[in-house]
Amino acid sequence: MAASTIIGIDIGGSTTKIVGFTADQGRGLIEPLFVRAADPITSIYGAFGKFLDMNGLELSDVKKVMVTGAGSSYLSKPIYGLPCETIAEFKSIGLGGLYLSGLRRAVIASCGTGTALVYAEAGEEPLYLGGTGVGGGTLVGLSKKMLGMDNVDHIAELAKGGNLERVDLKIKDITKTDIVPGFSDIMTASNFGQISDLAEREDIALGIINMVFETIGMVSMFAARNHRVKDVVLTGNLSRVPQAESIFSTLNTMFGMNFIIPAYSAFGTVMGAALAGCAQD
Repeated sequence: MAASTIIGIDIGGSTTKIVGFTADQGRGLIEPLFVRAADPITSIYGAFGKFLDMNGLELSDVKKVMVTGAGSSYLSKPIYGLPCETIAEFKSIGLGGLYLSGLRRAVIASCGTGTALVYAEAGEEPLYLGGTGVGGGTLVGLSKKMLGMDNVDHIAELAKGGNLERVDLKIKDITKTDIVPGFSDIMTASNFGQISDLAEREDIALGIINMVFETIGMVSMFAARNHRVKDVVLTGNLSRVPQAESIFSTLNTMFGMNFIIPAYSAFGTVMGAALAGCAQD
């Protein structure tokens, strides 16, 4: 393989995501990879070596490396002597969200430890809109204190048996008025506003997940309306929590939105970084 592969790396505090695009077969995607390690540098080199080995690549096959993410500041020199370039995380979020969704314009919600919102339009520089501190860190932190659990997969599994009726205060509980016709039974008036003494761990787990996603959903919706779009693309690790699909589907129906969770949504930012490199060629 000629030196035509462009690699993107998204460096977190203890996790790294890596993906590649090759000019062969029309700039084809090389399967992304996620690696967890004790520190960013170990994570970077572990991910890079594993990615090359899994895809039968040599260092000579790599044209350039595009680096993004909060942990990119830990990288003080080129990786194995390869040309490296740092890409702003918000630009990567925007490019990756449009690529994964196939849309020309949308608000991208990057759901990580917190949630960053970016407005992206094809051919234009992505615009950072702000965001919310509510995200995966909120989910893990509250679950650790309330449930003694800090593994997102385990929390989501526990929540499958949960019942929000024992946790949340609904619109139907406080008024007979149908604020959004047909949805008073499920619209939340207050997250954890009616938690029962009989609430089980499963109910609390679901309540935490629901609160996090509803907050992300509403903040994203306000941002989308401000830019006169209905499409919101959800990316980041949190978007892969199983309950996300049903919660955002309900928000779509209630508010006439189009929340999208694309395939490879967890890798949106790293794909955007690699695509920034492809655009330079």
